[in-house]
Amino acid sequence: MVTLDVRPQLLDTLSALRDRVAAARFPLPLAGAPRARANRDELLAQLDDYLVPRLRHPEAPLLAVVGGSTGAGKSTLVNSLVGRRVSEAGVLRPTTRTPVLVCHPEDHHWFSATRVLPGLTRVWTPHQDPVDDLMVPGREGPGRVLRVETVDTLPRGLALLDAPDMDSLIADNRVLAAQLICAADIWIMVTTAARYADAVPWHLLRTAKDYDVTLVTVLDRVPHQVVSEVSRQYGALLTKAGLGDVPRFTVPELPESAWGAGLLPGTAVAALRTWLVHHAQDSVARQHVMARTAHGVLDSLRSRLPELAGAAAAQYAAAVRLTNAVDSAYDGEHARVRGRLQSGAVLAGDALKRWRAFPLDCTAGELLNALVESLAALLLCSVTAADERVDEAWRREPAAGAPELAGREASLESAEHRIGLAVRRWRRELEEYAEDEVRELERTAAPDSESVAALVATALLGGRRARSAGEGLAERLGAHGALRLRDRSGRLLTEHVDRVMLAERERRLAPLDALGVQPEPQAELIAALSVLQKER
Repeated sequence: MVTLDVRPQLLDTLSALRDRVAAARFPLPLAGAPRARANRDELLAQLDDYLVPRLRHPEAPLLAVVGGSTGAGKSTLVNSLVGRRVSEAGVLRPTTRTPVLVCHPEDHHWFSATRVLPGLTRVWTPHQDPVDDLMVPGREGPGRVLRVETVDTLPRGLALLDAPDMDSLIADNRVLAAQLICAADIWIMVTTAARYADAVPWHLLRTAKDYDVTLVTVLDRVPHQVVSEVSRQYGALLTKAGLGDVPRFTVPELPESAWGAGLLPGTAVAALRTWLVHHAQDSVARQHVMARTAHGVLDSLRSRLPELAGAAAAQYAAAVRLTNAVDSAYDGEHARVRGRLQSGAVLAGDALKRWRAFPLDCTAGELLNALVESLAALLLCSVTAADERVDEAWRREPAAGAPELAGREASLESAEHRIGLAVRRWRRELEEYAEDEVRELERTAAPDSESVAALVATALLGGRRARSAGEGLAERLGAHGALRLRDRSGRLLTEHVDRVMLAERERRLAPLDALGVQPEPQAELIAALSVLQKER
């Protein structure tokens, strides 16, 4: 007989593996991302709510979670197994709002703390009004409460949990139901004679088969006239799905079944109750149930972790493609800016008009203003063109559909503001350089530093059309001074242009970087699985 392995080394390995799973992120909207996120959350739930707690405390009561679709009669079944009404059922759908865990009073301590389902707040009194659930301290919304009931009609060593509907119209209920199922030693899947072929129960059954957990099915509300036929058809479906050996119980349709109006007779649930009590109290049967479910989860990691790792790799590959599109666009525009600066493209339009009028009909300050505006326009045009190229490339990438990556239009105005600030900062530093050179002169009548700044700016930004600016600069500063100022100012211009293009590139990449898509999760998940396999 297979037994539970509770060595500390295995628990440590599982804890490390759990941290690797929790660290995996799938924020980009790739085709497999929703499945990867669901698989990660489900795996975390099984590790946190079942596997680690069970390995740490194999003596804890068996937890049987009753799940199924809306109106399957889960609450009535739980009430009938217990022998009194502990879980509310009624006409409203979804009928089960707050999950209810029922155990023997002497087992209360196992569930009052956070040994299992640590994310749920425990309450001890019925909450029939869903509005009350919102008032529990520390909760962000409905569906995060677990009501614990104690009854002495349930034997020690066994707990029942009535879960919300797996197909609830409320998304939080569906998520919570899946989480509760993951905390179970025994999955009790309840369906009805009218809905046993529906997708919801079969999804649950296939999942249980994949994980090789201890599974029980209950065919509820079966009319007396068709009990044999419905049971035969349901059994045939189970056999076809490879679940022919799953314990199967049939509950007839009775007046007490209607809308959860009352308790079913003890005889209607006696077979299921006997099965549950036997597996809770017989040491061999109990060990078999726990070992099968625990090993089923452990064995499932061999396929689930590589799948998560593959999804993580796909996320990183998509992030690299998005990043490369940005780098390519900005590299191209950056080179284009350098080329246009060398060709003197800034000295055009109003800037060229001002230069031709300088110094008779245009002051040095007016010329500098025109050059600054023209340089800022060139940089903004290049940044806008780079962003448009990025947008075009990203439109071909599904991963670019992440909401966090949208909203470029809103940043165009701020880009103009940022570039304007950077170019004006360049002008101030250029003027400081000019002042330094003027102070170096020994002449009594030193040239105006603003005129010197205007000439060196024109020489740097005007290309061949500004050849006379260099000559004028040499006349004012001397050949060595002019060359020194031009070299320093040229390096300053390059630094500022590079800084602007790099800052705008990083601004475009910032939302993608903030998603935290890294290459490490793929390798870490595979490594964690490898360590677990060796430890087992």
